[in-house]
Order: sequence, then structure tokens, then C-alpha cells
Amino acid sequence: MREQQWRLSFSRAEIVLINSWIPVQQIVYHMLRVFVKSDDRLTDSADNPEAGKLSNYHIKTLMLWACELKPKSWWTDDLNLVRICVELLHTLADWLTDARCQHYFIDYCNLIDNSFNVTNIRDLLLSVDKTWLSTWFLNNYIRQSSQLCPDNISRLFVDLSTVMKVQHAVSAVVAYRLNSLLSDLRLLFSCEEMRIALYMRESQIAVFNPDICRNQEYKYPLTARSCVCWMTELAKIDLRLSVYFAGVAFLHVAFRTLRHGLNDELMDILATLSGQFICGRRYSNNFTSSLLLDTAAELMKVVANKSLSTVQLMQTELSKAYLYRALRYKDSDCDSIYCVANVYLAILYYTAGQYQTAIDHCTLVTKSQDHSQCGSHVVQGELLPRINDDVDNSLGLAVFYQHILSVTLNQQQQKQHVSVFTTELLAHYLHTRLASVTQRSISGSQLCAKSISEMHQLHISDLLLLKSLNGTLEPSICDMSEWSECDRSAVSEIEQDTPELIKLLHKSAVERLTKYRQLLAHHFGSVATIVTTDFEALYAYKRGDYQQCLHMCTQNVHMLLYPVFMPNIILTFPEFIQLLDDDIVSLTALTVIVDPNCRRDSGCVCISQLTLSLYLMTQCHLKLRHSVTSLAQALDYIEGAQRIHPSYRILDQLTLKLIERKIVVYVG
Repeated sequence: MREQQWRLSFSRAEIVLINSWIPVQQIVYHMLRVFVKSDDRLTDSADNPEAGKLSNYHIKTLMLWACELKPKSWWTDDLNLVRICVELLHTLADWLTDARCQHYFIDYCNLIDNSFNVTNIRDLLLSVDKTWLSTWFLNNYIRQSSQLCPDNISRLFVDLSTVMKVQHAVSAVVAYRLNSLLSDLRLLFSCEEMRIALYMRESQIAVFNPDICRNQEYKYPLTARSCVCWMTELAKIDLRLSVYFAGVAFLHVAFRTLRHGLNDELMDILATLSGQFICGRRYSNNFTSSLLLDTAAELMKVVANKSLSTVQLMQTELSKAYLYRALRYKDSDCDSIYCVANVYLAILYYTAGQYQTAIDHCTLVTKSQDHSQCGSHVVQGELLPRINDDVDNSLGLAVFYQHILSVTLNQQQQKQHVSVFTTELLAHYLHTRLASVTQRSISGSQLCAKSISEMHQLHISDLLLLKSLNGTLEPSICDMSEWSECDRSAVSEIEQDTPELIKLLHKSAVERLTKYRQLLAHHFGSVATIVTTDFEALYAYKRGDYQQCLHMCTQNVHMLLYPVFMPNIILTFPEFIQLLDDDIVSLTALTVIVDPNCRRDSGCVCISQLTLSLYLMTQCHLKLRHSVTSLAQALDYIEGAQRIHPSYRILDQLTLKLIERKIVVYVG
């Protein structure tokens, strides 16, 4: 025999087949495995250790053949699990008699050879009947399972002298297991929350401290590709975990943006989290300015077709970032996308009320003397957010005109896309309107007859938009010789409003985390006390809305004073720290410095929803200068919370002592 051997494995195919079985088939498979594994006479031979033994693979092969050969009615009509198990065991006995157990996938492979003690194993299997097997399962499976239940349930199995008593005892086990299943699942969610948060922290280490993690396991920062992998895999476990991941990832991007600004990698992560552009080409480094323009256009399309929620506002900022990024790229496409990218930026700033920035981008287009390559790109009407009635009417009439033309002339040819504007003309139009809005002289921004004549092509929507200007164009005022070539190097760095983006990221994260809490509360409300507004209260406190924060925290405290189980927030992770104030951040840092256990185990530095709510509630009372009566009530709540939290909950106890001290000092 060689030192290394090989075998054929069909484990993946077997998993697919087993997952396709109906529930009764899966239950029977489990029962047969337990029976064969538990009976030493079937799996061991004291007289001949070298003799062949029954294994789980024999049972799996038996089930694979039975599920293929027997009709569905055999499994479901006159349903009796013990009866099915007995018949299958007798089938296995027949196989032993014939010394033939054909492999399910390999025709010429027999799983029973001459080493098997055929007579003994066959006789044991044939001796099994329904009465004997029912008693065996009751004593060796159900009774043992009852030992895992509370005493009041396990005591029911002391006397099983009647069928009614057996049914009552088994029903109690099933009811307990169904209820405990929710608790086990809730613990699984807690573990996954910790795993996600740990990955984000390791990602921070990999980004900001590459030397530290070079020889350690923290090597993989969060990227657009890893975002897709995480959300895909978490969705296979439970879709709710994808919601939590997105919320923490938004906080992760916000923290990194605060440290080093919004870079290209973070832009791609945000685009992925927004549900856009999840395709293979985005994960290569072979970006082009045209591809980046397409990315910005897709984001604009989403924003144009929906109300301006927090996510849409963030997508607007992200679209601007991609447009600036496209303008910074120097490749063969950069000249062709220059005008359209600036027009899109002008539109986004115009709709946001930032008129001066919009004028600047229009000027970059109108003062450019070379538009020879701009004709390959036009402004798509479907991407435009609400600008004004002139633009909307022009686009609508253009579509209506095409429809009438097609019907009247019975045109069969492919319709031309008319919901577009020429980039140069739309830039002149916006410049004119913006100059009017800002009450400036518009002579320098008016569209000259000469520039119209030099355009390669005018669309129907262009002419309709020109008509809306009501004859304000005076070619005599404009002199093209005064327009110098635009200095394109002016667009070198992204002009991102970082504070506004951070606010949107925080708000988006809080919305996701709150939705996650709501989903958990709906599903696990019977086994856990879960308040859904803890992150909302934290965000309200951060933005200075103390009255709203106080209202939510007071409600939360009333719910959490008598908890069944409550979630935690781990404060050693940068994602959550940025939402907290200086006092609790300092307390957390001191705890980690003083206690070595906290440095080794992140779970030690966590705070419960109750403690967090009491902290925020007390801070709001102090900020709003409420009466001593309100603070006295808070002291009673703190005393109750100190009894609820065990002594090993270090940060909870220290936080409660901190706010207790704050109240005493304020009252004194």
C-alpha cells in the first residue's frame, strides 16, 4: 500500500440529493442512523475485529436507493415512521443475504464484501419489528432527549405505562424544544453580530496599521468584492444579517472617511452597499473614465426615480464622487466624457441649491472651444432629477412628437431615442437660468447663434428647450473670441462635502440597524426583550435632539427593567465608538487599559441596551436642566439596573456608577 491513497467522493452530490428529500425521508434517515450507530451488535464484532461492519454510508446508500425507487405514496400514505424504518431495515437484511449493496453512483462497486459477518447482522435486522423498534426509540432516544429538558418535563417519563402518558410526555418535549429553538437561534444571531463586528475591526487594523498585521491574520480589509461575498453568504444564513452587515459597513466607511477622506476604494464599497453595479468588471483595476461615468449615471438613475430618502441623498453624493473621479482619469476616453460629466455635476449641484458650484461646472463646458469629441455623449433625460418645468416639458413633448410622427407616417424602423439633450446646449441653458436665479448679468452666459450653428447635431428636446428661453438669446452680446480654452487641470481633486457625507452615512447606518432590531423583535419577541430604538436614540443624542432622545430612552428603560434577554453594543469597535460622546468613550478606553481581560476578549467591553438607555436618559436630563424629581427617578432606575447586571459586566457597572455620580454632583 502506498503512503498516500485516493478515493472518489460524491459528498456534494449527496448533499444536493438529501436536501431535495421531503421531511419524512429526512426524519427516517436520521432515525436509522441513530439506531445503527447506537446498537453495538451492528457496528462492532468482539469475536472478529477485522470483520466488516455496518456504517452510516450503508444507511445513506439504502436511503438514496429507497428515495429513488419507492413512490411518494409509500412514504406519505398511512404515515408511520417506525413502520418505514422496519421495512427499510429488512431491505438491508436482504442485501446482506445476497452480499450485494450496490453503490449509488458507481455501478460496479459493491459495498458488502466477504469480510462481513452476514448471518449475525442479517438475523438482528430481521428480528426488528414495529413493537420492538417503538420501544427502543422510546427508551434510547426520546427518554434520553427528555434529560436535556427541565425537571418538570423529564419527570413525565418516569411513568410511561399508557399511550396517553407517552403522548403527553413527548408533546411536552416537543413544545419545550420548539421554544428553546428560538433562544438558540437568537444566540446564533448574537454570534454572527460579533463575527461581523470583529471583521470590521480587523479591517480597520489592516488599513491603518499594515505593519502590525503583516504577520498576523488581519490581512483582508473591507472591499467591494468582500462586501458582495459577506452579503451573499449572510443571506444564505438569514437575510436579516445582511441588513446588520450593511449598517455596520456604513459606520465602517464613515470612520475611515473621517480619518483619511473618501477614496476610490470607499466609493466602490458604498456603491456596492447601495445595491448598484455588483458585477465582475467592477472588481478589476481596469477602470476607464467612461466606466466611471456609467457608474455615476446608474446612481443618478436610481435617485431620479425615487424620493429623496437618506440612501438616495447618499447616492447623490456618491454620484458626484464618481463624476469627479471620471474627470481625474487620464485615458483615451477622458476628452469625450469631459463635457457630459461637468453637465451632470452642474445638474446635481443645481438641484441641491448650490448655484455657484453649478455655474462653475457650466462654465467649464461653455468656455471649452473644442467640442469635437463631445458628440459621442449626450445628457440622458431619464437620469435627470427634477430640474424645472422647462426641462420636463421639453422631454415630454419630444417623446410625444416622436409618437405622433411614428403613428402618422406608419414608421416601422427603430425609434430614435429622443429623451436627450446636447451637453453644450444644456450647459448654456443652465448657465443662463442660474445667472437669472443669482441675479447676475447673463450676457456672458447667453448662447450665441454662432455656437448653435457650430453644433454637430441638435435634438428635438434641444430646440424645445431653446424655445422656453422666450427670445432672451441675443447673439450680438456674445463674443466667442473672449472665451479662452478651459483649464481642465482645475478639476483635479474631488470637491466632496465630507461632513455632510458623514452625516448621511451615520443616518443610513442607524436606519439599517434600527430595521435589524425591528426584525429581531418581531421574530424573537417571545424569548427576548429587544427595544428597537437604541440606535435612533444614540443618533438623536449625537445630533443634539435631546428631547427626542429622552423620550425614546425613557420608553426603553421601562421595557428593559425586567428583561428576559437583551442585546449588547460592543464599545471597543470604532464603528460604534464614533456615535458615542467623550465621557463613555473615555470610560471604555480606561476599562480596556486597566483590565487585561478586556484586551483579550472584546465581549467583555460591551454595554447593554438598558445601561445605554439610562446613560443617554441621564445625559439628556442634565443637558435640558430638568428638575431634581426627574433625576431622583433616574437614580431608582440605576439602582435596579445595578441589581440586574452581574459583577463581571464591568463596563455596565462602571457606566452606571458614572451616571449615578453625575446625578449626585448635579443635585448636590
